[in-house]
Amino acid sequence: MSKKKHSPEWMLARVHEYLAGKGSYKSIASANGVGQMTLFAWVRKYQEQGEGAFYEATGNKHYSKEFKIKCVEAVLSGEGSVDDIVAKYGISARSVLQRWISVYNVNKKLKDYNPKREVYMAEARRKTTLEERKEIVEYCIKHDRDYKGTASKYDVSYSQVYTWVKKYDNQGEKALADKRGHHKTDEEVDELERLRRENLHLKRQLEEKDMLVELLKKVKEFEGM
Repeated sequence: MSKKKHSPEWMLARVHEYLAGKGSYKSIASANGVGQMTLFAWVRKYQEQGEGAFYEATGNKHYSKEFKIKCVEAVLSGEGSVDDIVAKYGISARSVLQRWISVYNVNKKLKDYNPKREVYMAEARRKTTLEERKEIVEYCIKHDRDYKGTASKYDVSYSQVYTWVKKYDNQGEKALADKRGHHKTDEEVDELERLRRENLHLKRQLEEKDMLVELLKKVKEFEGM
């Protein structure tokens, strides 16, 4: 997991490497210490919005509930994949859109997001997956351990972010696993939890589908050479 905060110029250099055919997502990402999906997201962002998108002012964005619904429905209607819509509409991270989809799929209301909302004493402590906690910790460390900004961005409490980062510092990724209680079977959990698990399963299938589509594109490009 990369802990370095990259400059716009550095990210664009990696994008241009890929577009110039100097390597695959896997080889370029591996050589530079970033994730394949991170590099993929940079390329799509560049293709949709150009270099200017990499120089936008940093900080938490304001997303209205209308905007969230528009983006979620764009994915569900087949307008594009999660990565397509993230790039097209300038969403900060694919996990943000995936979270909106999860909320939408269980018929919960998407709300306006105020980036200035106080989060130190936030009461809401939403459930998070291990992958989400890893991403949140990575983001916080990359951004100079900005616990408050990270909490606002991912809609969790300040204390949650602080605790996860400290656990990661002391014990690594394994400490981010939720060890409370045993893992209940689908028959033992309530309807909301079953829906959450089903949504997680569908999300993983969607990610695998996205990667497969990209692989097929690369094969076709190779065959056309």
